[in-house]
Amino acid sequence: MIINTYDDTALSEAFGIDMSSIEGLGTGAGWGRVAPGQASDSHQHDETEFFVIVAGRGEFIVDGRRHAAAPGTVALFEPFESHVLENTGDEDLVFLTQYWRDAGRALTSAQNTERKSFGERPVFVFSTPPTPNGDLHLGHLSGPYLGADVFVRHQRMNGTNAWHLTGSDDYQSYVPAAARAEGREPAETAAHYSAEIAATLALMDITPDQYTVTNDDPDYRGGLKDFFSRVVSSGTVQVTEADALFDAESGQYLYEVDVKGGCPGCGSGTSGNICEECGEPNTVTDLAEPTSTASAAAPRRGPIGRWMLPLHTFKSDIAAHHHLGRVPARLRELADRLFSRPSMDIPLTHPSSWGVPPAEKDVDGQVIWVWPEMSYGFLHGIQALGSRLGENWQAAEPNQDWKIVHFFGYDNSFYHSVLYPALYRLAFPGWTPDIDYHVNEFYLLEGSKFSTSRRHAVWGKDILSPDSVDSVRYFLAATRPEGTRTNFQRVAYESALTDTLIGTWQNWLNDLGSRIAKHYGGTAPDAGNWTPEHSAFLGRLGARLAAVTGALGSDGFSLNQAAAELDGIVRDTLRFSHQESLLAESAGWENETRTAIALELAAARLLAHAAAPVMPRFAAHLADTLGMPEPGSWPRTVELVAPGSEIRLADAVFFRPTPIPEAACVNHAGPRLTPWLSGLVRAVLQLPDDEEVCDRSLSQLNTSSLQAVTLQYQILEALDVDVSVEELLGSHDINTLATVIEERAEPAALEPLTEAHVR
Repeated sequence: MIINTYDDTALSEAFGIDMSSIEGLGTGAGWGRVAPGQASDSHQHDETEFFVIVAGRGEFIVDGRRHAAAPGTVALFEPFESHVLENTGDEDLVFLTQYWRDAGRALTSAQNTERKSFGERPVFVFSTPPTPNGDLHLGHLSGPYLGADVFVRHQRMNGTNAWHLTGSDDYQSYVPAAARAEGREPAETAAHYSAEIAATLALMDITPDQYTVTNDDPDYRGGLKDFFSRVVSSGTVQVTEADALFDAESGQYLYEVDVKGGCPGCGSGTSGNICEECGEPNTVTDLAEPTSTASAAAPRRGPIGRWMLPLHTFKSDIAAHHHLGRVPARLRELADRLFSRPSMDIPLTHPSSWGVPPAEKDVDGQVIWVWPEMSYGFLHGIQALGSRLGENWQAAEPNQDWKIVHFFGYDNSFYHSVLYPALYRLAFPGWTPDIDYHVNEFYLLEGSKFSTSRRHAVWGKDILSPDSVDSVRYFLAATRPEGTRTNFQRVAYESALTDTLIGTWQNWLNDLGSRIAKHYGGTAPDAGNWTPEHSAFLGRLGARLAAVTGALGSDGFSLNQAAAELDGIVRDTLRFSHQESLLAESAGWENETRTAIALELAAARLLAHAAAPVMPRFAAHLADTLGMPEPGSWPRTVELVAPGSEIRLADAVFFRPTPIPEAACVNHAGPRLTPWLSGLVRAVLQLPDDEEVCDRSLSQLNTSSLQAVTLQYQILEALDVDVSVEELLGSHDINTLATVIEERAEPAALEPLTEAHVR
């Protein structure tokens, strides 16, 4: 017999509360105590665990829902079920816990879509509001916007109350820069491109449920000021004098687009305040060799007072937040890097005439920095959506029941996963935001970054049409940068369209329709006799359904995997069809043949449902040709097409060859000299012909001083332009160096070099 009694002197800290172990029970077991006002850390594990409440009162918090915990309450948690126990009373909450590993139970729980569902909670899925300094290109569309759209479509098919929210980030510093270049006012530029962005999203069959235009929304500015005042009233954010950079000639305050230099974290060339390469913020005064975009003179340093956030004091808060929801390792690693700094003071306001000034009068001529502003913008979007839906969702009173899901590029990671949770902690100390993060890397275009400012892009409007939209969605899903940078190549897109979607998918469906028309009068046959191969193929389709369900689910969301599984359904079916076709015309095997045809139709039915979130037009058309309504719910199993259904696959056209415009990078949208200079760099550094160099500096390419001198001489000989070795080995990437050289070269000297690289 084993007798163990609770002893508070044996307790020690674990999971944010006090625990002690009980030995000899054959499973893990222990006593736990939660002090008044405290709660256990949110965590997940592969053990099954149950709690028995012995004394005190509190609540179990599971997926944003609260459940009473009183003496005599027993709660069992399946593997991977996130849970928190909070003491809401005024005396210690004491409990007994027992836990054990069961590999089969853990696997079942991992695959359980019901466990991973959001239940009745409202789910707000945000794609980062794009900057209205240009239209959307495929780099934009492949990342947050397609991801959020597919995620919401799939969740809705599973009965989730999910909405897609985005808008235009009007007060970005890039907007007045674009306005100056176009000879317009910032408001005019923002309004123009915001409308263009919305139109491009519509062409991509992406229709957000809430599209906030921040400069036009009459309630936005007031709500933002109130939010900022909440942050200030916490006492943590104060006006602090610190050095900044100013243009040496005009005295202009320099930040973001106005200043460039070497990142203090990784050494890459970067603009002010954030590095796109490593994701770390900078204060611009810590940039290596900073340069102003306003003049050639070196910027001057000078003190200025701004509202400042001591972000380094939030290390434990951010760590706790990162234990709550879906936070990829990429984001947690960034946070670890940032909080290894001794201090991290982030300005929340900057001198500017474009933006929303704080209500506080402690500083003059400053606006709330657009990135902290966005944390409020998400809450404002929820409120605006709710007002149309008849829901009382208030930006000033975020609800613990809300589930927030963010889709964004890695260059926005610091803001979304570190800065915003800290601001929410200050503005709403009683709210514990439950946020899942989905991050994508850079999508390259023929080896170089897409760039709105350099007009190096394939623009959405140039490629999207009713005939092409689903082929574009499929290809972007298959190639979007998940975990690593990927590359859009014209030849690869055309191959996917011609060989995969038309040559494989459409050809199979047309051929299946022709066989049904020939042998079954154009209607779906009922299954007859089943062979072992038939049942094995049905099982294989079931495995594909499980795989694509996991790929589109909230935990393992991956459009790369989803696209691969959709293609896998077709290729599995083609192999099966080829094997079964040997007896298609043989007498005596008619019952087996119609079973094979019924299974091919089941595969087509599965494809229509599984493709619906990714390729909605194709899915609806395919369902129609199978005699079914447009897919509206996610399949739980593989089903046969109802016998007797009219099948109109034989002449159906699902995809058409569609021309794609020449990529802007090879049509002089970026620096005209970039292709020539890139080739020269590859030759001197002995790099492969397909090595990406455009967005890297010579230092990043490990260029030696001797190689830099060789480049200097060849540039001088070809263009009569003298570029110093210091300039070559500075922070400029190859694109920027090409711009510098172009500005110094005679047009006549440039022409033969640039013409040689037009394709």
